[in-house]
Amino acid sequence: MLERAAAELDTATWRRVLSEAAALGVLQVHFSGGEPLARRDLAELVGHAAEAGLYGNLITSGIGLDAARMAALAAAGIEHVQLSLQDADPAMGDRVAGLAGAQAQKQRAARLVREAGFPLTVNAVVHRQNLERLGDIVELALTLGADRLEIAHVQYYGWALRNRAALLPSRGQLDAATALVEAARARLKGVLAIDYVVPDYYARRPKACMGGWGRRFLNVTPAGKVLPCHAAETLPGLRFPSVSAASLAQIWYEDPAFAQFRDTHWMAEPCRSCERREIDWGGCRCQAFALTGDAARTDPACALAPDHALLELARDQAVETNSDFAYRRFTISGAPAAEPGA
Repeated sequence: MLERAAAELDTATWRRVLSEAAALGVLQVHFSGGEPLARRDLAELVGHAAEAGLYGNLITSGIGLDAARMAALAAAGIEHVQLSLQDADPAMGDRVAGLAGAQAQKQRAARLVREAGFPLTVNAVVHRQNLERLGDIVELALTLGADRLEIAHVQYYGWALRNRAALLPSRGQLDAATALVEAARARLKGVLAIDYVVPDYYARRPKACMGGWGRRFLNVTPAGKVLPCHAAETLPGLRFPSVSAASLAQIWYEDPAFAQFRDTHWMAEPCRSCERREIDWGGCRCQAFALTGDAARTDPACALAPDHALLELARDQAVETNSDFAYRRFTISGAPAAEPGA
């Protein structure tokens, strides 16, 4: 969820958290959000992470990245930048971002990253309203000088779930997109690496969300809550601790919310006896709750799940609906901006 700036951790606390992460054995830190460029102390935090031995990756919309900030981040020790891209068409990109001129700002940001000599990954979120331009998105990533392109179908949590009817593609669209990606991978091998994430709504087996709940990943929110995945706060009945009250090591090893769905003890059938239970770890708890109201249910993405038919119902509803976007909003230096939160 989005936090008000006044609720965010101060610089000193973030520095402590980064040091604790390094001591815990964390290897990489991803400065994300929200929008990390909204923090004026971002370069200082990047510098502290580098001093602690953490690989620093900036995940950004590019809004607010100018030459001065890029230079400051470079001097601080940032090592990689991921830039979100909503569309190849400027008007549609601005529409999804909810901000006039957003697409042009993103392209300027990509140029600054490449001029500074850093590897660039373009994160392209795809959905029903931009899949017909997927080929153009691949070409735009090449034009921007990206080393890697992540084509990720929208994952339907949070604000993306609220916008599902406007975003979920048809089966035909998904098949055409998958064929295009495979052809582009073959054509651009050695030039542009392409990662591809398909929507769970057309899956027969669930993904191991974040490598399993509380097993490989933790997320610290701007206000200091520590989560086992980005969407974990959507689950009722779990109280997630704050770095203001405990160290990262205490939270990782001792907190009940992190232990709640860790490993296999919580699983019911069909997960409990499934041979994939330590491969997909029961799928996504947040998706299970969003679709069934019970975070301990089998992820409906699994064909064996009692609730698998809910995905077919959602696909049918999306095809029959022509919905506009509902936006979330944030502020950078007094200038309002918005994105649908895919």
